[in-house]
Amino acid sequence: MLTIEAHASTLLVVDFQARLMPSIDQGAAAVANARRLIEAAALLGVPNLFTEQNAKGLGPTVAELEPAPAVLAHKMTFDACRAPGFLERLARDHAVVVAGCEAHVCVLQTVLGLLSRDRKVFVVRDALGARRAESKETALRRMERHGAEVVTTEMVVFEWLSTCEHPRFREAVALIK
Repeated sequence: MLTIEAHASTLLVVDFQARLMPSIDQGAAAVANARRLIEAAALLGVPNLFTEQNAKGLGPTVAELEPAPAVLAHKMTFDACRAPGFLERLARDHAVVVAGCEAHVCVLQTVLGLLSRDRKVFVVRDALGARRAESKETALRRMERHGAEVVTTEMVVFEWLSTCEHPRFREAVALIK
């Protein structure tokens, strides 16, 4: 299946951390779109997992996205796949929908790590951040070249819905309008 199915995907939210976000180009937009994805995932029963990179140095996840402790993975490696226990927290048969910061560091290395382990990955372009736009664009091209699908928040939500007859359709659409 080429579309993203709600019952067979997990939302991965990478390192939207308090001390990092003020320096992210278009950071508020990336956080807002990540929030939309998190809320849509909750509406549609899509599991999520958050990472925090070196929380002592970069602080916790921003308040707008604050994860429950049960879905938070702490890491020191840029590639979350290298952090002990991380991969075991992702259902093996799920595609991974990725939002996060920074696109050219932790997101890139995590996506490449997932791809090297034969995972299907969808990178949400408008829910990614980097300090410089050129770093984000270069990372997107590299991830796509290695097999990640580049998508937008709206694409993800409508693919998760699959039909306008979905019982949560109006609620989900309200999140992206």
